[in-house]
Amino acid sequence: MTAITLPLEDEVETTAYSESAALLATYKRAPMSLVRGEGVELIDSDGKRYLDFASGIAVNALGYGDAGIAAAISESLNTGLIHTSNLYRTAPGELLAAKLVERSFASKVFFCNSGAEANEGAFKFARRWARKIGTDAKVEIIALRGSFHGRLFASLAATDRPSYRAPFRPLAGAVSICERDIGELDSALDEETVAAVIVEPIQGEGGVRVLDSDFLRRLRALTEKREIALIFDEIQCGLGRTGYFFAYENVGVVPDMLTLAKPLAGGLPMGAVLVSEEIGSTIQAGDHGTTFGGGPLVAAVAGYVVDRLSDPALLESVRENGAWLGQQLEVLARRSGKVRAIRGTGFIWGLDVVESANEVVKRGWDDGLLLLTAGEHTLRILPPLVMERDDLARGLLILEKIIG
Repeated sequence: MTAITLPLEDEVETTAYSESAALLATYKRAPMSLVRGEGVELIDSDGKRYLDFASGIAVNALGYGDAGIAAAISESLNTGLIHTSNLYRTAPGELLAAKLVERSFASKVFFCNSGAEANEGAFKFARRWARKIGTDAKVEIIALRGSFHGRLFASLAATDRPSYRAPFRPLAGAVSICERDIGELDSALDEETVAAVIVEPIQGEGGVRVLDSDFLRRLRALTEKREIALIFDEIQCGLGRTGYFFAYENVGVVPDMLTLAKPLAGGLPMGAVLVSEEIGSTIQAGDHGTTFGGGPLVAAVAGYVVDRLSDPALLESVRENGAWLGQQLEVLARRSGKVRAIRGTGFIWGLDVVESANEVVKRGWDDGLLLLTAGEHTLRILPPLVMERDDLARGLLILEKIIG
């Protein structure tokens, strides 16, 4: 057995880590070590502050230090129930499911731990339902060009990132990717073999591409006619980020299933699959499972988050400030001459820049701004939904400087 030497307590507090030698290097982490968050800022071990235009990849919708999240965690801990498993009933998960059903098209909700798990669950539910109404041949899942649905075997097969997929082939079978073209989809959507189509109303990782409402309505008509489930992946664009609680509400298209994660439990790991009555009625005990999903602690926090993110005043603020943000980005683009295109809505925006987006992100670290990329030349902006206009304006000044 290899002996492990632990650092002394004072060493843990004072040592700055750029990359822990003990962590598997699946991420290229930024050099600073973040130790605290306040409002819409993060603070590193040297005391430097960073304005957050990333939200932990669309997770920290309520920023940092939210009193309601802290209270929900504290109240839940006081019960002594962090985990019970899904062999027993607990109130927080049942209450949360009821809130999501009340606010949506769904009749049932399945909880899990992440967005990738939510999409994998939705694929299973789609195939269960499809075999019920069709034959054993009705199993295929179709995703769209530019999609990102996760990194597990089926969700990775539905993700349009060849570099992500290649090292792990063979991926899950009967999952394919089609162009964002209604004509091609018309040909591909064989009612005898296709179980479901999965769509991000806004393709976040794929460049912040807002899918056209008319395209989505025509796709909905095709899937309804051919008894194919339509899954909306709102993991990144849902729960208030567009200025609507669900992104589908602003599109005029109601899916058969909807997947959620990222901001759902305020930074704690949680995903969900919202399921229509027709599909939900085909799922039986034992068809799917999760040890941790919907546990009392995370569900209690998520109940508070859902209430906050469905507040009409907050959603109106995201719509108004998001429209202003889009206008200011257009002004910035014209002034800089180094932005080729802008796409987005609400608090999710993408800017195509003329140089490496990653290099711009790195310059942001020096100037106290956290940004994301969404492709080689696309910057992605995902501020906390509680960010107000003065902080947005402050971030735009830094953004213009680092774009050059």
